[in-house]
Amino acid sequence: MTPGSPPLRRPTEAPASPAPVLGSHPEPGWRRPRLAPSLAEVYRTVPVPEGPWWRKALAFAGPGYLVAVGYMDPGNWATDLAGGSKFGYALLSVILISNLLAILLQGLASKLGIVTGRDLAQACRDHYSRPASIALWVICEIAIAACDLAEVIGSAIALNLLFRIPLPWGIAITALDVLVVLFLQHKGFRLLEALVVTLIATIAGCFLFEIILSRPDLRAVVTGFAPDPSILQDRDKLYIAIGILGATVMPHNLYLHSSVVQTRRYEETRAGKRVAVRYAFIDSTIALSCALFINAAILIVAAATFHTSGHAEVAEIQDAYKLLTPLLGVAGASAVFALALLASGQNSTLTGTLAGQIVMEGFLNIRIRPWLRRLITRLIAIVPAALTAIFFGESGTARLLILSQVILSLQLSFAVFPLVRFTSDRAKMGEFVNPRWLKALAYGVAFAIAGFNAWLLVQTLGSWLG
Repeated sequence: MTPGSPPLRRPTEAPASPAPVLGSHPEPGWRRPRLAPSLAEVYRTVPVPEGPWWRKALAFAGPGYLVAVGYMDPGNWATDLAGGSKFGYALLSVILISNLLAILLQGLASKLGIVTGRDLAQACRDHYSRPASIALWVICEIAIAACDLAEVIGSAIALNLLFRIPLPWGIAITALDVLVVLFLQHKGFRLLEALVVTLIATIAGCFLFEIILSRPDLRAVVTGFAPDPSILQDRDKLYIAIGILGATVMPHNLYLHSSVVQTRRYEETRAGKRVAVRYAFIDSTIALSCALFINAAILIVAAATFHTSGHAEVAEIQDAYKLLTPLLGVAGASAVFALALLASGQNSTLTGTLAGQIVMEGFLNIRIRPWLRRLITRLIAIVPAALTAIFFGESGTARLLILSQVILSLQLSFAVFPLVRFTSDRAKMGEFVNPRWLKALAYGVAFAIAGFNAWLLVQTLGSWLG
């Protein structure tokens, strides 16, 4: 805590208790006094040293990688595989554009947390009426459960491919990562961040190996990053392109980022906040660039391996696993692919449970024991995944994976619009308010995402009903 800050009272050990209040008067632009932060056990625990810029950059490095995990989770794999196998390198530009949108939105989320001392969930609770806040909380919990569902299924599929563990048992095993999160969080937040970065590096290394084996057409790869007007004219291309967009920008990441940036002990002055906003943006931009590489690599490998060999209908993870080794002619290619999937699924569940805690604490103003919160979140995802695997097998889990992405697309606008509104409000943000050009750009992105996701929903429902 900085000198002059009100003391932070830790939450009690009761199973559920209201969050303590910081100060007795609301700050300008807000209706209620600021509450104790979500993830209070790690709040402002990472020091920010004085000295050269690179030491500060290293101190702020970490939260962006927790966020980047959501941009490379198993839900993204299905859309990237489908896009690469069916249309070659043509949809690389969509991955690039989606990543640029993510950099913009995550930058706004980190700025909100640093400047106001509130995460997005707490800001929504203060700004909106109680019924509206409850509705936003329910929608967000459904989205987190859907995201968790994709991660559980992805991890279970990887365990099945690597070790022949039946899907229902693999789904049950994924519940154990709750214990990993609890252990690492008590050992220090930097250790949790280090594990996440290690898993991201594992995924990146696996796909670098796959790219080398698949020998893509480099000229076609570079051309693929240039926007192609035919994407808007081809109905099938547009459908997968919007699916990539919907699977890339994750709503719970906006809540997560606005909270985890507050683990840094920056000075709570104008100058200190300005430095923190700058380095947090650098951190998330670099981390999301890693996510761009991994998502692009999945599509590139699919294009170079499946599209060029006439396997244009490969869209399921299990199909890609079975075909990689025969088509590339290298033993172990499929195993490396499954290893990357396992790392992706486990990484995503680690951060998904943190997001669930932040959302519950922020919207409802209660604290419950972390193990209980994570157990609830995991059970909500495991039960439908296990039932689907038992009764419908692999094809059922693939359809459930697609359904989870549709649910995420629906929820996204309910997180984006409040975020843009709060960061564009001078009363709340002061001198850190979005300038006019950024406000116009952010609202344009918000409406574009809403329109694309509405179109995707209509098309998805139409295909199911038809």
